Amino acid sequence: MSKTLIRAMIFPMTGPDDFFPEGEIAIEGDRIVSVGPKGSAPADFVPERVIDLPDDVVMPGLINTHTHAAMTMLRSYADDLPLMPWLEEKVWPFEAKLSGEDIYWGTLLALAEMIQSGTTTMLDMYADMDRVGDAVLEAGTRAVLSRGMIGNAPNGEKAFQESIELVERYHGAGEGRIQVMFGPHAPYTCSGEYMQRVKKEADRLGVGIHIHLAETQDEINIIKQQVGKTPVQWLKELGIFGGHVVAAHCVHLTEEDMDILAQNKVCVAHNPESNMKLNSGTAPVPELRAKGVVVGLGTDGASSNNNLDLFGEMRSAALQQKLKRDSTTLPAYEVLEMATVGGAQTLGLKDVGQLVPGYKADLISINFDQPHFYPRFSIPAHLVYVAHAGDVRAMMVDGKLIMEERKLLTLDVKKICKEVETRAKRIAAEFAD
Repeated sequence: MSKTLIRAMIFPMTGPDDFFPEGEIAIEGDRIVSVGPKGSAPADFVPERVIDLPDDVVMPGLINTHTHAAMTMLRSYADDLPLMPWLEEKVWPFEAKLSGEDIYWGTLLALAEMIQSGTTTMLDMYADMDRVGDAVLEAGTRAVLSRGMIGNAPNGEKAFQESIELVERYHGAGEGRIQVMFGPHAPYTCSGEYMQRVKKEADRLGVGIHIHLAETQDEINIIKQQVGKTPVQWLKELGIFGGHVVAAHCVHLTEEDMDILAQNKVCVAHNPESNMKLNSGTAPVPELRAKGVVVGLGTDGASSNNNLDLFGEMRSAALQQKLKRDSTTLPAYEVLEMATVGGAQTLGLKDVGQLVPGYKADLISINFDQPHFYPRFSIPAHLVYVAHAGDVRAMMVDGKLIMEERKLLTLDVKKICKEVETRAKRIAAEFAD
């Protein structure tokens, strides 16, 4: 197995004060052998390559806990609209025109953007997920895939069967880089019976569930009118909780809702910028964390956010809570935890999210030798409040470099951009007056 030694400033995300200003990471194959100060690698560790990055902070790769990658095809296509008209009048008609090949190229574009902005892992929900899986395998990143299932739609049964096929074909693919979950879209697009079928099948196959939950006040009103409960209470009654469940958004929650999520170990994917842009509201992140709910960070799709930059998402998450509560709420290190350690826990990944011996070598380096990183009073504060996507210099996933000096080593970015531009404009032209 290949052996690599990285020398840099190391921020392993094992505690707010754990930092090696002159550190090194020894990597063998896809695993981390050691992390510590310079000279701490085992005496018998002889690297085939030494990567010197003295001006960089190396940290775990960021983990995007909720997105719709191929929605890069709709970036800036339908802006400044509320959620339901945005979905029903713009997004869903456009998506109905997308082919599997369109989704493949849109996902490649998303992955290129994620790599250049420091995201090593995503939890994705969309259609034609076999093509999404192909794109992930090509890019070399890590992903959890869920086929979006709108149970009330005419293709609800087809989506159900495709979800089973996705598990059978892609769960564990790419030497374990790809995992699969079931993806019922939301309580207002799936009947109770449909969601119970999903839960039963997910349990049979040993996979989790990824669902939008309590995103808007409209959703709360719809479910209240239909069943007399909140969406969270209804899912509990249906028996959907109890296994591995990732609930995206969770903006409108009662105290009882939060207790239910905590008691059932439901993980929450927080999407601050999408929630702001669509005027969905502000998720009660501090309250959820105080109750022991694991919270990760997500971007949502590039149609309701316009970018897939988790550095921007971290800053927005922190500032949004400070505006709503007080300036001490959600300090920088807690936000970093949501983007790394919490992201791994949300996705059910046991060996990523930190730089520790035995974990996967999923890491990024951030170029700190730039004016906006001086003076260096606080590394966590700089990473949350100062850093941006363009500061990411290199990325490694599973011990393999997939970006070096900001050059992608697995994808042809110019070709991808050109292909997506052509395909997206062709579809948009069909809706032109």
